[in-house]
Amino acid sequence: MVKTAIVGAGPTGLFLGLALARRGHTVAVVDRDPGPDSAVQWDRKGVMQFRLPHYFRPQVREALLDEAPDVVDELLAGGALLTPVNPMAPNILGFRMRRALFERALRAAAAAAGPNLSLVAGHAERFVIANSRISGLLVDGAPLDADLVIDASGRNSRLSDALRAPVLGGDSGFAYVCREYALRPGADPGPLNSPPGWAGVYDGYQVIVFLQDGGTFQVLIVRRSDDQQLAQLRHDNLFDVAARAIPSIATWVHPDRAAPHSSAMAGAGLHNRYRGQCTQDGSIAADGLVFVGDAVLTTNPAAGRGVTTSLMQAQRLLRALDEHGSDFTAVSLDFDQWCREAMKPWFDDHVGWDADLISRWRGEPIDFSRPLPSDLICSLAEIDPSVMSVVGPYWGMAVGPSVLSSIEQRAREALQRGFRPAIPPGPTRDELVELVSAAA
Repeated sequence: MVKTAIVGAGPTGLFLGLALARRGHTVAVVDRDPGPDSAVQWDRKGVMQFRLPHYFRPQVREALLDEAPDVVDELLAGGALLTPVNPMAPNILGFRMRRALFERALRAAAAAAGPNLSLVAGHAERFVIANSRISGLLVDGAPLDADLVIDASGRNSRLSDALRAPVLGGDSGFAYVCREYALRPGADPGPLNSPPGWAGVYDGYQVIVFLQDGGTFQVLIVRRSDDQQLAQLRHDNLFDVAARAIPSIATWVHPDRAAPHSSAMAGAGLHNRYRGQCTQDGSIAADGLVFVGDAVLTTNPAAGRGVTTSLMQAQRLLRALDEHGSDFTAVSLDFDQWCREAMKPWFDDHVGWDADLISRWRGEPIDFSRPLPSDLICSLAEIDPSVMSVVGPYWGMAVGPSVLSSIEQRAREALQRGFRPAIPPGPTRDELVELVSAAA
């Protein structure tokens, strides 16, 4: 038996806690949040994105089926919607649901897991390390002994600042505002064109509609983080103006179909960040200390990769622990190498994609002297459906971003001949600003 402490009771920490407890570890999962206030209320502490839209890719469902199939049953009973990631692969299913449903089901499973797993409400102040070996945590001033400590505390944690090489990346340059709606009794959802629900990139902004559980959906409008004029959409009356003006949203939120279920909610501080297990000299931070989830990789949430990459990491960490046992140095080095090979490419992918999209939203031409961003390469499918054999697995994260190199030259040639990705019907960013400003 290994005495394990996990910092963070989000999706990653709870998933790992369940999996390790079922392997015989004695696990304590530490989080400042004591859990749901009631069956309907949960003011989740320290998780900005808790009430914001989510789509859970097939990798999330598959991870749960591997380690906690009872959670899948609970999610389906709670109203999660099984959703094919690709119409051509109807058996590869993700979930449409709110994050609150997801975390409630994981937390309930953890609470019922038995004596091997405990949920500790408290603030993890620091790691306890002696002679480069972890011995536990200090939680609200009291020691919590552990042979293995897993930091799943997220991207905002400062626990490891002095222990690892500096983080790569930073702010993605995007922010967004969203609003939740409830479908009226008997009303069907609006049009669907993507696994989350509906998605489109406009001239200067992006729209994503997330169909969720319980007859709800969330409308997301993404902007440049420095676009202070579109930032005004955080006000309900101005969000309503934009929703009526953008056809893809207006169809969904028509009063005959749906009614607002929340006020507008803003999301900012959307980062692309990567940080490995090691110090600047390449040695591990401490024997018995492992970082996972958002503590390793965070990407702009517009592509819906966050929980997916975190649970992919969690599964790989479990395999490393199964293989190396209590040789935690080998676990850390094995896991770090895998993250560099399998996770960092998604960071690099989003950095290039986001920078190029912001440039285009500012009216700058495509820079053909640099590698094309992924979204432009994938847009080739609009005029050449044969490339879906490459684009589909990339969008589904079944393969890494490097697969797009096989069609990049074809996309480059099409773009140089004048092809541009189709823009859905609706106002440009400047036209939308005029409408919002007039109503302010």
